[in-house]
Amino acid sequence: MANIKSAKKRAKQTVVRNARNNSQRSMLRTAVKKVLKALHSNDAEGATSAFASAQPLLDRFASRGLIHKNKAARHKSRLNDRIKALKAA
Repeated sequence: MANIKSAKKRAKQTVVRNARNNSQRSMLRTAVKKVLKALHSNDAEGATSAFASAQPLLDRFASRGLIHKNKAARHKSRLNDRIKALKAA
């Protein structure tokens, strides 16, 4: 355990930030899974609406550094391509 006052504060901040990051990462994964679930059930409209709610989350968390910007772009691109293919089929 930390003895210095600033080290104690940093330890508390780390706990809070880890909890926030884990919560946001979980929310992001759930949003992406909703899109994938709609795609697997061949629900183009549901996938589109789920993607519309997942896309701002990907952008927001990439800008905050929770995930890498290229990872966000990759997810958006691949999900969008699958939605377009489902609509075309």
